[in-house]
Amino acid sequence: MANKVKYGLKNVHYAVATIAANGSATYGTPKPIPGAVSLSMDPQGETTKFRADNINYWVGQSNNGYEGDLEIALVPDSFKIDVLGFIEDSNDVLIEDAEAQTVPFALIFEFDGDANKTRHVLYNCTAGRPATAGETTDETIEPETETIALTASSIYNATIDKNIVKADCPSTNTARYNAWLTAVYQSTSI
Repeated sequence: MANKVKYGLKNVHYAVATIAANGSATYGTPKPIPGAVSLSMDPQGETTKFRADNINYWVGQSNNGYEGDLEIALVPDSFKIDVLGFIEDSNDVLIEDAEAQTVPFALIFEFDGDANKTRHVLYNCTAGRPATAGETTDETIEPETETIALTASSIYNATIDKNIVKADCPSTNTARYNAWLTAVYQSTSI
């Protein structure tokens, strides 16, 4: 049975990518990003229309991946080190390195649905630094969140000879669904 609705973002993980000379990637073990609040990724690309015979004779779409934001309770220190290039000194102090380049990673996440849960992976993400912000407490404590700007681009899968951006796995595929958070899924056949 297919979902009619989706809700409930959870199980957000990242896996650091190592990009090979041919443009494909291998991935480290996924690590959790707890405290997921929201994820909003907008498709990027353009529609090209060729007019002939007084109609849209040909319409083409470019897929330039996605751009958006991941809002979470706090950015984990592991993410700051692994992806954003922060360094940890001998006193356990995290230092932002102004010359560090961000590291590509896969973003794994899950949405609940009325019939099935679905797990997703964006294969080639880059992240911006979160803002530093906060407010004084008043009569009640209101938790602040942090937002990471994300760009998800395509990456080459040499096994299937395709540039890929994203994959989805419903909970009906039990074996694959259960393994989704332990390793980044790489298709081996079409």
